Amino acid sequence: MIFSCSEKETTPIKCQDANTLAIDQRDFHMGFTTWPYGPELADVVDTYNFIESNADIYAHHLDNKIPWKAWINDTAIPDEFVNDINYRIANKIESNKLLLSISLLNTDRDDLLEDYDGSRPTYTALNDKQIEDAYFKHVDFLISRFQPDYVVLAIEVNELMIKPENKWDEYVLLMNKVRTRIKNKYPNIPQSESITLHNWFNPNVSNPEEFIAKITQFVNNLDFVCISYYPYFKEQHTRADFQEAFDFLHEQTQKPIAFVETANLAEDLYIDALNVDIKSNTCEQSAYLNTLLQNAQNHNYEFIIWWAHRDYDALWETFPDEVKDIGKIWKDTGLLDENGNERPAYHLWKKALELESSN
Repeated sequence: MIFSCSEKETTPIKCQDANTLAIDQRDFHMGFTTWPYGPELADVVDTYNFIESNADIYAHHLDNKIPWKAWINDTAIPDEFVNDINYRIANKIESNKLLLSISLLNTDRDDLLEDYDGSRPTYTALNDKQIEDAYFKHVDFLISRFQPDYVVLAIEVNELMIKPENKWDEYVLLMNKVRTRIKNKYPNIPQSESITLHNWFNPNVSNPEEFIAKITQFVNNLDFVCISYYPYFKEQHTRADFQEAFDFLHEQTQKPIAFVETANLAEDLYIDALNVDIKSNTCEQSAYLNTLLQNAQNHNYEFIIWWAHRDYDALWETFPDEVKDIGKIWKDTGLLDENGNERPAYHLWKKALELESSN
């Protein structure tokens, strides 16, 4: 389940407070993913230009497909994959740090990501040697091409433990092998695997204490703790709500922390098919960003990555019908609206970005 709705009362956020920057120094990097707001090449180019002007780090978030057959059979990798990687590399933002986030798991986070023909490799266990070798080749290829400053070896992996087909133990065995092989080849690149904070501190499981303990043990064996966090997934609306999740995080680890993807709604979210009806506004978005910035500074985060710089209504219109509902979930979280108008949170972002950083 993506969302967990509640009936709790919330205290309205005062816009004046939400839109007043909460920090006066910045010692962490700030950036965005390269997720574009529209389907045209000009939209992609504009996204890269925005990032170059409004960030000092950015993320390539590779969460689409894996050419499993090519890696397993040592055959040619698909042109679609090659062209995508080549375009990203050709448009590298030289002035910014680079985070490379690679997904092993599918959108539902319950199995391997699909190949370009929609298939998945067969396996008896997730940690089969064939899967290990193929995924190592995939990650090795991407790191060698991108030469990132940080790498996420798999995305939102704790979600796997929540699924009925619990493959967590197999996942841990698999990634222990892959992680070791990558570390041996790229010893100077910090590596991690991302965790959803909303389903770490408040998991929808029968034994939350055991779940939390396992995830905590897992992340504390990584180079740094990578967080994916969308507070509205758990109906968090106030600074106190946001801070509750941050406090939990800081209690679990002394490792360096990075928010590798995060955002908050600037508009109401209604999806009838998913039984989702969440209220939000630009004040709540600013309040969340301010809370994030304050915690990043006070707890020495490495960096924060806001998911999409601009609402992607134009891109969403091109989605196939079967993914339009799920695609709507993050659509209205941009610091710019769908027309490119600046929201109050954008001005907070710019003020924070202009603060002197020691990184």
